Amino acid sequence: MAILPILVFGPMVMAAVCYLIGRKSKTGRDVAVGLTGIATFALCVLTWNSEASFAWDGFCGLGLHLKVDGFRSLYACIAAFMWMMSGLFSHEYFGHYHNRNRYYFFNLMTLGATLGVFLSDDLYTTFIFFEIMSLTSYTWVAQEETPGAMRAAATYLAVAVIGGLTTLMGLFLLWHELGTLSFSGIREAMATYQGNITLPVWLTLAGFAAKAGLFPLHIWLPKAHPVAPAPASALLSGILTKSGIFGLIVICANLMPGNAAFGNALLVLAVITMFLGALLALFSVDLKRTLACSSMSQIGFITVGLSMMVLLGEEGSLAAYGTVTHMMNHSLIKLVLFMAAGVVYMNLHKLDLNEIRGFGRRKPVLHIAFLLGALSIGCIPPIGSGYNSKSLLHEAILELVHHLEAHGASALPYRFVEILFLISGGLTVAYMTKLYICIFWEKNAKRQEEYDGMRKYISKPSALVLLLSSLVLPFLGALPEMLMTPVGVRSAAFFGQEVLHHEIPYFGSANLIGAAQSIGIGLVIYFAIVRPLLMKKVDGIRVYVNRWPAWLDLENAVYRPILLDFLPKVLGAITKFIAGIPESFAVLKIIPGLIVGAVRFLCELPENIVLLLRNTAFRKRQKRRPVPVGNRFTYGCGKALNGLAAALNATFLRSKPMRTDFEYVLDASWRELTQGTHRITASMSFGLLLMCIGLFITCMYLLRQ
Repeated sequence: MAILPILVFGPMVMAAVCYLIGRKSKTGRDVAVGLTGIATFALCVLTWNSEASFAWDGFCGLGLHLKVDGFRSLYACIAAFMWMMSGLFSHEYFGHYHNRNRYYFFNLMTLGATLGVFLSDDLYTTFIFFEIMSLTSYTWVAQEETPGAMRAAATYLAVAVIGGLTTLMGLFLLWHELGTLSFSGIREAMATYQGNITLPVWLTLAGFAAKAGLFPLHIWLPKAHPVAPAPASALLSGILTKSGIFGLIVICANLMPGNAAFGNALLVLAVITMFLGALLALFSVDLKRTLACSSMSQIGFITVGLSMMVLLGEEGSLAAYGTVTHMMNHSLIKLVLFMAAGVVYMNLHKLDLNEIRGFGRRKPVLHIAFLLGALSIGCIPPIGSGYNSKSLLHEAILELVHHLEAHGASALPYRFVEILFLISGGLTVAYMTKLYICIFWEKNAKRQEEYDGMRKYISKPSALVLLLSSLVLPFLGALPEMLMTPVGVRSAAFFGQEVLHHEIPYFGSANLIGAAQSIGIGLVIYFAIVRPLLMKKVDGIRVYVNRWPAWLDLENAVYRPILLDFLPKVLGAITKFIAGIPESFAVLKIIPGLIVGAVRFLCELPENIVLLLRNTAFRKRQKRRPVPVGNRFTYGCGKALNGLAAALNATFLRSKPMRTDFEYVLDASWRELTQGTHRITASMSFGLLLMCIGLFITCMYLLRQ
């Protein structure tokens, strides 16, 4: 199909054309860039209901293979939409920037490479475009060429290069083991494969996980976003991280479905990413850094969904639906939030919360757009689009818990995952509340009159782009059956799952209760932690402070000292020692064998630890026999009281022995107590009482200030 190579290579050709136009006319270049984005999006829409493929046999040995189907056409459209909107917004944002020609050239090159990733049909094609994308997007981070930007860009490139080389090693091993790298081919090969594929899978996963921002390879993400231009940050967060998730999906769906050890190991990384990203965002006092750490957290949520899909095996359709819809939601939400941050930056050239507080007052367009984005990522029903996708992810966790309990296995670790899931959702509410109140409700002690007087803070075309991008979100939130479920249906086959034929209760009581729990946790965190602990008074003015320890930085504390200082010295000494050994059988056979064995042991260590835990601490438990009367607590207490009564009847109460069977008495009393408690807690009066207590605590806190 000719449209596929046009989609991939067309933007790359237009990158050179726009660059040449820009040498003569800046306006002409901007128009050409905007038209390229619109044309690319239109072509992607034409593929919406198509299924076609393209092959360039012999290219770089294994050839290039592209294919469009349900999921791939979906994400091609999302990528093209985001490029189109950010490109239109860029005209005003880059009005006073230097090196605009360079930015637009690499921007369109990255667009073509990203579409190549999402339309690829084998891991070799994915890898080629993935590496092109990493190289071309490096210039986004380095655009301003400040010392901070260059350092962040160096980190981004180092992670991309090391991750890419690791993935390439994994692909070599996969090809050797399976004889193919096509998505359908590796799925078919795995059906009959009897060997151990752990090492190739984890090596392949490393590069994709690094681009996605998964712990512990996330170090580039919180540092690259604050220094990159806002339109580039929107694409880095919303789309380029999803190219890494694309690789994880291919691995989970085709190579590791139902592999409990792999699923649990990936789940551990996902939960750490989810919680740590939200925690870093809560402590941050930089607008774009907060949004960047938020992206890291949301990648954790998405990867939790992938882990659940792996663990549930053929029953992972709900997890797949939640994964793809949250991918889509996060992409569109971060487009809105980073463009809103761009509006703030292009007016103030500041991102510190203490500098920008109060800027959003009396600015309705910015206010509406940011609020819709905040409601969506905070999962506030009914118009917060993130509520629907996170509800599906939460249901997937509960589905795994119920499945394990039904088969007599321990579900305690996954109960803990659910708790962290709800707490991380609460942290999301807390840091978005912090940003919203800071920018749109608080007043700037020094510059508020100046901020209020900025009526022309955004041009009409940019305002239209911002509003149109944000208005997509409430429709996704309010109409999930119409807009969200079809996304899951068209993506199920790519995830290796069956289509769900039953209606999904998006606004069911269980999902609403889960959302209410996260919202409640978020409000408690905001009023109990953010206001009293993450702010302090300076000259009588309350300011935001970053309490995160400066030394607690994985890049500066671990990676740079090891990779730039310790590791080169050690490898140099080892290489010098080996070079001094005369050529012998030990050098040619034994030493390489020991190195391979050590690497294999380290790569298999996470899965072996998980298997050990499943066979010891979390082994399948024996079903306990039910008690004859009541629950175990009332039955045990009843038996003890019956024994005491029997002893009293045999001694002091011979003349008037007790005839009470305490097992039945305690069971009846327990039932009456629980039913009464339920009636009280479910009543309106109890709800009003809790609300009054909350208002009282809030008033006491405010009076204390």
